Amino acid sequence: MPRVTTPDRPALVLASASPRRRDLLHALGVPFDVEPADVDETPDPARTPADDALRLARAKADVVARRRPGRLVLAADTIVVLDGAVLGKPRDANENRRFLERLADVPHAVVTAHVLVRADADAPQEIGREAVRTEVRLRALDEAAIDRWVASGAGLDKAGGYAIQDAGAALVGEVRGCYSNVVGLSLPAVTRLLDAAQEGRPGV
Repeated sequence: MPRVTTPDRPALVLASASPRRRDLLHALGVPFDVEPADVDETPDPARTPADDALRLARAKADVVARRRPGRLVLAADTIVVLDGAVLGKPRDANENRRFLERLADVPHAVVTAHVLVRADADAPQEIGREAVRTEVRLRALDEAAIDRWVASGAGLDKAGGYAIQDAGAALVGEVRGCYSNVVGLSLPAVTRLLDAAQEGRPGV
């Protein structure tokens, strides 16, 4: 991974406040800074869920790129899709409960959109983008299991109202595809995008 700034400053900026995404990038051994992006995440019903997630990821990348000239900026947006409908972050405990009741023992998709841009002087230049889809099925959840999860409050900041890591792993019955994608970043996708940046070619 080439550095585009001074040696004591990482070339990459992660446009996310998610500790899960930070941990995943650390696992790759890539040096990076963190700068969250605050954007309007209102869904665009005219787009497919994956296209809309890519739109939001690009918006996050652009916001941070304008503040970090000369840097590479990685942004992501993760959504849960059930029967074509997007389940975002639950607004409260009651909605978290409804999400789990809908998702229990039913296959659904987790899509993470990844966008990497270079913060050039004129405008952010997109190096590549990739939306990765993982199929997930939660196990059959009884009322007590849902009660415990909702009471923990751990699902309120997560798409679909659940997590696949830590205590949330007990909710999950089956995963088909990239596990880290469900956590918040597909490490293979990130690697492909960073390779494209290193080689100076367009990404996926």
